[in-house]
Amino acid sequence: MQFTSEQCLDDGVLEREFTLGEIPGILWTPESASAPAPLILLGHPPLGLRKMYPRLVDRARHSAAEGFATATIELPGSGDRPRWPALDQARADLRRAMAAGEPVDDELINALVLPLVEKAVPEWQAALDSLLSLPEIGGPVGYSGGVISIGIRLAVVEPRVSAAVLFAGSLVPRAMFEEARQVTIPLHVLLQWDDEGNDRQAALDLFDAFGTREKTLHANLGGHTGVPEFAGDAANQFFIRHLR
Repeated sequence: MQFTSEQCLDDGVLEREFTLGEIPGILWTPESASAPAPLILLGHPPLGLRKMYPRLVDRARHSAAEGFATATIELPGSGDRPRWPALDQARADLRRAMAAGEPVDDELINALVLPLVEKAVPEWQAALDSLLSLPEIGGPVGYSGGVISIGIRLAVVEPRVSAAVLFAGSLVPRAMFEEARQVTIPLHVLLQWDDEGNDRQAALDLFDAFGTREKTLHANLGGHTGVPEFAGDAANQFFIRHLR
């Protein structure tokens, strides 16, 4: 891990950009922390860090106010990373099907999501290795956000992740439902009830599949971008309970 830039945001949050090999990332830490901070990994859709930055830094600020460090990395084939032709084709096929009002079948979902999970999860684990070696980061570790299938896989294979806030989405391969049954860490799942791009029943079925004994579904009326501010407050309270 190499830090490439550093700035102090106006609310006392230190923001540092880094690279891990070819992978760009950002780390936010509360400057006022008197001890190594717990860490939250910020998941996001594969739209590129530059596009997602306003939402990510807002989440990072709220987490820092509670004493948490947060970090994120660029997903494969997104942002400034090299293009991934197979992933680009799957995205184009998805856009075409949705524009035509056609059903999104299992084959398309698998092509879009499964290769991304297979490549992204080891990268998240490598980033976690480097982040936990920093003196200002002490763990424990949480995961927050999407892609929900990435969060599921991390919850199953990465023992250092001890709690997760997952953003519900319907493009989940059937194989991930089987993995969901293996999840045992505490979960807090956010669902927008009127999400225009989400099959609500599929999201509810996935929540039902999670094997953990501690899982909460936080559902709010509104579309994909209409998540109310208090939903973020509830997610922070979840991490306060499980990461402190």
